[in-house]
Amino acid sequence: MTQSTSHAATGASDILRTGAAVRLAPSAGVLILRDADRVDFLQRMTTNNIKALRDGQACVTVLTSPTAKIIQVFTVLARTDELWLLPAPGETAALERHLRGQIFFMDKVKVANVSGDYTRLRVIGARADAALTALGVGAAELRDGDVRQVGDLVVLAQQQYDLPGYELILPAAGRDDAIARLGLPITDDAACLVRRIELGRPAPGAEITGEYSPLEAGLAWACAENKGCYTGQEIIARQITYDKVTRQLVGLRGNTALTADSAVTADGHRIGAVTSSAYSPALQAHIALAILKRTHTAPGTAVNVGEAAAVVVTPFDEPI
Repeated sequence: MTQSTSHAATGASDILRTGAAVRLAPSAGVLILRDADRVDFLQRMTTNNIKALRDGQACVTVLTSPTAKIIQVFTVLARTDELWLLPAPGETAALERHLRGQIFFMDKVKVANVSGDYTRLRVIGARADAALTALGVGAAELRDGDVRQVGDLVVLAQQQYDLPGYELILPAAGRDDAIARLGLPITDDAACLVRRIELGRPAPGAEITGEYSPLEAGLAWACAENKGCYTGQEIIARQITYDKVTRQLVGLRGNTALTADSAVTADGHRIGAVTSSAYSPALQAHIALAILKRTHTAPGTAVNVGEAAAVVVTPFDEPI
């Protein structure tokens, strides 16, 4: 499923460039892995180096198929005697089923779905770190992947994945109080979509789907190169070693709408598809994300999206 938004729906996106906002995620759940084999269990299944995590650290990892296609992307938080997993909104039950199906009879792993006990919020925008002082969190010194706990509130600094900001995990009963104390506007999906495309960030259901590999969807940074075997590892390692990734996530910019789901063509030949699209008030342009054949991913390359002309751009949030 691709994502798009209209010109009229994007006015709230400016706050994410200059201020801060809260994004609600009512369908975003929490899973907890416990017992002695929890780390080895995830290590053999996903792309990132779970063994390297220490208490108070987190990473994004990709669950891949034997053909190295994406099954799910989620965040792993290392805590004392536990791993907390943060799936994409709406995907908690599917991840839980998959993990339970991979537990062998000798594995010492227990999966708990605690989504009913916790809620997740995300504070995003250029001034997100300052906004967290209202909750007693000094976030400015947190690096990407750092986790801090203040009372019952768990804060994860996450700059490279999703919209840059801080993921908050807290008891469900404290949700409304936390939102009130933050005193920030609640952002909507349309504004988040505009900013995400400007930043070139892939998202579940758009670029992060079973059609693509992590390398094609812009998630190479979540694939540790020297961690040993995991499902799909041989294919990903071969593609990296021999530079065999044939498709790549790019940004597109045009003067007319670049419709999501549309084929992207060049010289009459299909070279990929638009995965997300929006109008950017800041750039005063129609923008999109697309996954294209690498032969057509150089900045400045002219392409067509249906009848609309477009050009490949990078970085995504700067005019060309």
